[in-house]
Amino acid sequence: MDVQATSILQQIIDKSKSIVFFGGAGVSTESGIPDFRSVDGLYNQEWSYPPEEIISRSFFYKNTKEFYRFYRAKLLPKGIEPNAAHYKLAELEKAGKLSAVVTQNIDGLHQKAGSKRVYELHGSTLRNYCLDCQAFYDEKIIEESENTEDKLPHCPKCGGLIKPDVVLYEEGLDQEVIEGAVRAISQADTLIIGGTSLTVYPAAGLINYFHGENLVLLNKSITAQDSSATLVIHEPIGQVLSQIKVE
Repeated sequence: MDVQATSILQQIIDKSKSIVFFGGAGVSTESGIPDFRSVDGLYNQEWSYPPEEIISRSFFYKNTKEFYRFYRAKLLPKGIEPNAAHYKLAELEKAGKLSAVVTQNIDGLHQKAGSKRVYELHGSTLRNYCLDCQAFYDEKIIEESENTEDKLPHCPKCGGLIKPDVVLYEEGLDQEVIEGAVRAISQADTLIIGGTSLTVYPAAGLINYFHGENLVLLNKSITAQDSSATLVIHEPIGQVLSQIKVE
């Protein structure tokens, strides 16, 4: 652990009045949620398509059963709990230091840890809706559909097909969520970016709206924004944030 860098981060947080956290998959991997882009050695034995194709809008409609087989296996991990990063961010919000979390993740762990103001750029696996009557359901309806005859989730009210409220490839981001995230980032005096390589657009482009004093990057690997950051720490985000004291 880089003690000096952590000390500098502590000083930045202590002086900040409006922090926004922008996070990606690296925040949740410490809770045991794998980044689906990191294809393991067994992947090609089980799946006939690349993950980006499977979780696309067109694949959802043309090969719905295979979509849900992948979705349940890779995007609905069970028994996952928030980690030190999630809890520290919730603590900072409660203390009035952090004004918002902007996340690319769809697991709902920020809210589970206690964060209230969360902008979910790519939606959430915890919300699902009927394509016909628009009724909403939690993730259990997706899990339980694995035991049905056609292995597809259907609306108990009208029988329509249920779709996860997540942004698939070939779909646009929710405009209201985008506007909220842009507003929060543009008003922040400190932007902490964690667990993301900043390569997924348009989400990554939102950081261009930040004009505050401190840009902090917490990521295991180098990003394109490292050279313009106030502070860069290439260590696990949970380990770093767990060292932060909240007054």
